[in-house]
Amino acid sequence: MRIEVKCEVENCKYWAEGDQCVADSIMVVADRGHQAVNERETICDTFEKV
Repeated sequence: MRIEVKCEVENCKYWAEGDQCVADSIMVVADRGHQAVNERETICDTFEKV
């Protein structure tokens, strides 16, 4: 199953034209523990600076 993942972080090595994320997998974690109250409390651990 293919899932489209959008990303606006242009300095990530997995960012591609059209705000596409081209990583093989995505790891998203909560900022504190294992629960997030809103999207601002999440972090993409897949990020790698170019």
